[in-house]
Amino acid sequence: MNHAELLRLLMPAPYDLDGDRLAAELDAEARVLDAAQAQAGILLTESDPRTTAALLPDWERVTGLPDTCLGAGQSFAERRDQVVQRITAQGGGTPAYFVQLAARMGYAITVTEFEVHTCEDYCEAPLLDEVWRLAWQVTSALDTIRDFTAEDDADTPLRVWGNERLECGLSRYAPAHGTLIFAYQ
Repeated sequence: MNHAELLRLLMPAPYDLDGDRLAAELDAEARVLDAAQAQAGILLTESDPRTTAALLPDWERVTGLPDTCLGAGQSFAERRDQVVQRITAQGGGTPAYFVQLAARMGYAITVTEFEVHTCEDYCEAPLLDEVWRLAWQVTSALDTIRDFTAEDDADTPLRVWGNERLECGLSRYAPAHGTLIFAYQ
């Protein structure tokens, strides 16, 4: 915005239009308005957890992060994704939900549910009793590796590996009445 645009907004009155004082005053006001508009744009960006940068620590505090399961070594993008996940999570008890949850943490898994053995099953079917109906198995790679990216900050290790984050994260959301088993290939 410049002083000519602000001059058009003034009420019709006899102004000293040739004087530099009015132009200087309007230029100063225009700079203040431009700065306020720029800050408003930044605030809109920061108010959305998908695009926040400077307010990420505040978003984390509000959503109960950082998560003890995720520990150290999270990239900036992973931290922001965790905030978005906490806000938008719907929850669920299906295998698809847990596959998706693991994928958000950077793991590829499969989920196996067990069925109780009955007399109508084939002879080769596993002999499982009622307890197994509430058990489910998560199968993942033996060691999942996440490398440092350009979006990471200086405190992020160059490489993080292991499955502790997976076990902690899935155990937190696992149904309380079930038994979660982890298997690695």
